Amino acid sequence: MAPVRRRLAVFLIPVFSFLAFAQVDRITIAAGTPEDQALTAISNEQDAQKKLAMYEDFVQNFSSNPAAVAYGNWQMSQLYQNAGDLQKAVTFGDKALAASPRNLDILVSQASIAQQLKDNAKTMDYAVRGGEVCSSIPKQRKPEGVSDQDFATRVEEEKTAAKNSCEFLEAAAFNVIASEPDAKTRMAEIERFTPAFPNSRFQDSIGSYAMMSLSELKDTPRMIAYGEKTLASDPNNLPALLLLAGTYVDDPKPGSTAKAITYAQKAADVAKADAPDADRSRKISAGAAYSTLGYANLKQDKTAAAIPQLKSAAGLLKGLDDQQYAIALFRLGFAYAKLNKVSEAREVLTEAANISGPVQQPSKDLLAKVNAARAKGK
Repeated sequence: MAPVRRRLAVFLIPVFSFLAFAQVDRITIAAGTPEDQALTAISNEQDAQKKLAMYEDFVQNFSSNPAAVAYGNWQMSQLYQNAGDLQKAVTFGDKALAASPRNLDILVSQASIAQQLKDNAKTMDYAVRGGEVCSSIPKQRKPEGVSDQDFATRVEEEKTAAKNSCEFLEAAAFNVIASEPDAKTRMAEIERFTPAFPNSRFQDSIGSYAMMSLSELKDTPRMIAYGEKTLASDPNNLPALLLLAGTYVDDPKPGSTAKAITYAQKAADVAKADAPDADRSRKISAGAAYSTLGYANLKQDKTAAAIPQLKSAAGLLKGLDDQQYAIALFRLGFAYAKLNKVSEAREVLTEAANISGPVQQPSKDLLAKVNAARAKGK
């Protein structure tokens, strides 16, 4: 990403007194002050190394002014970033943040540098800090002496001014989660992301990553709690419905199979795979839901009822998701074998046995049993 550059905005403090109550830090240097005069001289210098030296003097000379310290260190950070010295860029950016910790421009700059360093931990840190600033904007208290209308207008202006920065930081944090291979680390990142970016535009994907992570961690209680919490705010959330259906169908506790059926049926209804606008994702979701429904009926010894559900699952999943398709075929083959429909069982199990994946060997083993039973005339 290209280095983030900003020009100093010179504010006259009495005119912008509302900034004292704002949730976002802004660097303000009054016109005509010694700080302003020093910055004018620095801006006229074209040599990058001389600029660095001048900014170092600027920060030292005005060390009692947080705005000057923040701005001077930030500019040095950007000069080092432009020169390719990213470690020094981060160091001086952190000094700028220490002086102006809720400054979105600096947080965006730091996140950008961390991305260049491919340092996901730092990228997440800066992004979450920025997200906390962004989410605090609409929650700020109205200062005394400001009318409700003026306050509401100013909050909206602040949200608009912060919009691009907030969206950049939200995307930066999401990309860290999406690229994280370790389930435990990914889940920790999600738990930081969620409160920092409430009502995120990536909410559905974050939910899917969370449920995938918890599934990999085999943390069933936490997985169920997360799924139920998700459905409490979004009753039609397909990833959550499928997660709970799949979790409950494998849970040996009494009543779990019935819960699996409830969630799987709801998922199938929400997916609406037969609708004209049903896309690939919805068809896969519906196929997985029908596969779970069929499996649940098998567990309840309702084999005849399971077969049409599993056939529907296989029909939806074929050509879209090989692994889910293989699972549906294996379950269908098991159902046919249980009803002694040997020819049908052999047909679907032969296909399942040719699909690489976790159910390939179980499909081969079941096919061998079916073939042996057929050879004995059973």
